[in-house]
Amino acid sequence: MSRIHPTAIVDPRVELADDVEIGPYCLLEGRIRIGAGTRLRGHCFLQGPLVIGEGNDLWPFCAIGVAPQTLHFDPAMDGPGTIIGDHNIFREHSSVHRAIHETEPTRIGNHNLFMDSAHAGHDVQMANRVVVAKGAAIGGHAIIEDHVIIGGNSGVHQFVRLGRGCMLSGSGGTALDVMPWFLVTLLNVAGSFNIVGLRRHGFTPDQIDTVRWVYKLFCRSGLPLAAATEQLRERAGDPVIDEYLSFLSKSSRAICTMRGRRDGRERAEPAEAR
Repeated sequence: MSRIHPTAIVDPRVELADDVEIGPYCLLEGRIRIGAGTRLRGHCFLQGPLVIGEGNDLWPFCAIGVAPQTLHFDPAMDGPGTIIGDHNIFREHSSVHRAIHETEPTRIGNHNLFMDSAHAGHDVQMANRVVVAKGAAIGGHAIIEDHVIIGGNSGVHQFVRLGRGCMLSGSGGTALDVMPWFLVTLLNVAGSFNIVGLRRHGFTPDQIDTVRWVYKLFCRSGLPLAAATEQLRERAGDPVIDEYLSFLSKSSRAICTMRGRRDGRERAEPAEAR
């Protein structure tokens, strides 16, 4: 049987699995369904339409499924809402906003970590095992693929796509699409690639060399995007290369490369990128 603290306010439309725990002073409003093993530790605010899967851990003052922060959206509108997967952690003051359109809900996958004050805006589509560090903000409609790390106080512009395993350094950000395993070191600057992440995910030395070649092709060669992509296609059939080709086929914005640097000077190449 679910445990609900006497100070919590739970809408009668809320559906709880047997072992859900609703801590003190939580407010659950609207059509909400929460899966087994999920815990709301206290002072959490949830608004439906909202589906939360199993084994999630919600810490004090997080806000999940609340209305988008846009001037033309009526907070009284439900829309398609928000879907949260399994085994996610939402730390203090983190927030996820529900969708603004009538088609698809905001989606958060499985095993993601939202640190203190991390934010995902309306219509974000987040995959699995993503880390959104303290104070980072993801704009509306952004697409975040698996194993992405978004550093503290960094920003992701609306409609941006972040490829698998890419990383944004703390206090950085991007208004451009970031290719898989690239490392954003400054605003709109892919200054290296995520070699630590590649090693942790079991990439072989040859596969890491392939990622290194892709990084240099797009960020060091000076070739236009079309010419670099054509060279990439010449090596199609390699699973690493095919992932990049797939990403480019889905990208709708400019690609984050070294050209975003603001001071116009060539920087020394990081040792791991050589």
